[in-house]
Amino acid sequence: MYDVAIIGTGPAGLSAVLTLKLHNKEIIWFGSPEMSDKVGKSEKIANYPGVAMVGGADLNAKFRAQADEMGLESADKRVTNIAAMGDHYMILADNEMYEARTVLLSTGIAAAKGMENEARLLGAGVSYCATCDGFLYKGKTVAVYCTDERMAHDIKYLEEISGKLYIYTSFGYTTDAENAEVLKLPVKKLDGGMKCDSIELTDGTKIDVDGVFILRPAIAPSTVLPGLEMDGAHIKVDRSQETNYKGCYAAGDCTGRPYQIAKAVGEGNVAAHAILEHLNEIGKEN
Repeated sequence: MYDVAIIGTGPAGLSAVLTLKLHNKEIIWFGSPEMSDKVGKSEKIANYPGVAMVGGADLNAKFRAQADEMGLESADKRVTNIAAMGDHYMILADNEMYEARTVLLSTGIAAAKGMENEARLLGAGVSYCATCDGFLYKGKTVAVYCTDERMAHDIKYLEEISGKLYIYTSFGYTTDAENAEVLKLPVKKLDGGMKCDSIELTDGTKIDVDGVFILRPAIAPSTVLPGLEMDGAHIKVDRSQETNYKGCYAAGDCTGRPYQIAKAVGEGNVAAHAILEHLNEIGKEN
């Protein structure tokens, strides 16, 4: 079992993992090895202490170099579910289970707005993980909505197992599969009673399906960890960055404005020290 599971390789996650590594904690760190996409796309950053005017790509490279120097590697896996187990957490990432005593959410802001009925039908014909649940729909009619080109292999997998596959992507996906149809319009609504049984496109067209896979680079934290207390679109935390779940912390853009690197780094550090205190306390209890 890990001491800490950190979700997100942006400035907040990096700040926390550096501190926890220096304290010799067992860490599983989930996220892209390319670090923060948001930082990388910033044209210029002028207000990060100790660093003169710098391009986002250059600062991202510095972050990556520091992580490499510390021997830190991230697991390039998408976390789709976290379950509180009392004294620890279970984390599901790309169909693999991990256990950790504490969790830090440093996921940034999930920019995509959920579809109508998405939250209600999640787990009832709607899934965020093709490799986890695809086998349930072998030979059936399936729709996939994908906004991350890195997940194109999941679409290929669904082409191989489904009877009929409707595909919508934001990156111009093409296919030669006879059972697959690329939709020109996105899905705006999911329909069904106890189970999702159809999708509705933005022009009102309805398509009957047995299941839907929604593949995005980020999932709303309250969906990943049901019951997580939110303040609008942000995770609600106290001054130690702890959420309403004991041993679960959050830092960075996901906790609210200002959406700045300095704030994210500071919160990651605060969360790391709170995690150290928590681990020390449960160590004494055991």
